[in-house]
Parts: sequence; C-alpha cells; structure tokens
Amino acid sequence: MWQLIIFLIGFGFTCVGGVSIIGYLNFLPAGMNYSDFLIFIHDRPECYLLPAGLFLMFLSMYIQPFDS
Repeated sequence: MWQLIIFLIGFGFTCVGGVSIIGYLNFLPAGMNYSDFLIFIHDRPECYLLPAGLFLMFLSMYIQPFDS
C-alpha cells in the first residue's frame, strides 16, 4: 500500500514540476536565450519537483515490499 502512496506523491510532484517548466518556457519568445533559461529554472525551487517526483515514482515501482 505504501508503494501506491509514494507513487501518487511522486506523480503529483512530477506534474507540478513539469507544468512549472512548461510555463516558464514562455520566457523564451520574450527574448531570453536557452542558457539564461536554464540558469533561471535552476534557481526556481518548484522546478526541482520534476526530478524528485520521477525519483519517487521509480523508487515505488522497483522496491519490493517484501523479500521473497
């Protein structure tokens, strides 16, 4: 049961982080280049939720609850 909860938390984190990065892509047409964009999202804490969520999802899928 804990795997489902961790998976859903990771899925939520991944969605929030991905939507934030996609939202910040609107700065590119406004004159920001790719290196400035990467520096900008590196400084934003909500963008770190994407890799954290992916890690939680993979963790919940590949860790077995019981040793068989």
